Amino acid sequence: MSNHERFMQRCLDLASLGIRSVFPNPLVGAVVVHEDKIIGEGYHQKYGREHAEVLALNSVENKDLLKNSTLYVSLEPCSHFGKTPPCAHLIIDSKIPKVVVATIDPNPLVGGRGINYLRENNVEVITDILPSEARTLNKRFFTLHQKKRPYIVLKWAQSKDGFIDIVRNNKEKGVFWISSPETQSIVHLWRSQEHAVLIGRKTFDIDNPLLTVRMVEGTNPIRIIIDQNILSDYSKISINTLIINSLKEEKSEFLDFIKVEPFNLENILNKLAELQITSVLVEGGSATLNEFIKYNLWDEIRVIVGNKYLNNGLKSPKLSLLPNKTYTFSEDTILEFINPLV
Repeated sequence: MSNHERFMQRCLDLASLGIRSVFPNPLVGAVVVHEDKIIGEGYHQKYGREHAEVLALNSVENKDLLKNSTLYVSLEPCSHFGKTPPCAHLIIDSKIPKVVVATIDPNPLVGGRGINYLRENNVEVITDILPSEARTLNKRFFTLHQKKRPYIVLKWAQSKDGFIDIVRNNKEKGVFWISSPETQSIVHLWRSQEHAVLIGRKTFDIDNPLLTVRMVEGTNPIRIIIDQNILSDYSKISINTLIINSLKEEKSEFLDFIKVEPFNLENILNKLAELQITSVLVEGGSATLNEFIKYNLWDEIRVIVGNKYLNNGLKSPKLSLLPNKTYTFSEDTILEFINPLV
């Protein structure tokens, strides 16, 4: 591993620390290097707060060293005014002569402009240091800007014999647990890592799940329910919730009805992208999950296989590919799939 790669890997490690709090911004880490020694570092910690480059430069105690130092950053510095001033301007003001960047920012507001601005102001810029690793770290952000939809993770639990739920009568409600109680902590970790959690109307009617983060530290994801014709009763909801429908736009204390026309999954995801929702964990029932699979609108699938047989019930979605990763947790087996076609 070269020095460039070693220092960039440190940037990526720092950037990953912001995964639960920077949405819809990207994960970014930065280090300042003087004579092959890190003298300052930082990462973007929360949406609306200082960017990684600002924190790294400000952390350098002896500012006189900056004029002979190199700034490493895991994503192209911004050159536009947003929640914070442009990082490219600060870099120039700091007299840093050289910047090493992992990859170009896919956001059209940046998209090479930051690098060009630095070069126009006589800053040497080196690009494409660990670019694949940087894009993988920011897979949610890149998907949002390149595919105009959120990064989609499908999740469900199924029995050993392939059932996702028991047979229910129309009045039977409540959760039927297939996975072990210990595995629930992983689900809460997954929720904390995504910007939003989505279910369908039927799952809301049966379970009315909170979809919050409770067993690990982290920010609660945005709660989304798909209900085309608003057939469910949402009058008792006391958690901020988006209702994706085809009938009305309306906002109240806890409910935000978002109208989508024509009403189909692709348009729903486009609307979520317009709302700057970077990623979605889909915890819906079989019908909702199968819709995402049918139209190949998913990036990852995580299946929890519980240690029990149901013998009858609602069949789980069928996949025609092998898992990329398999591991056990408590009594359960977890299968993880990455979509090879997106």
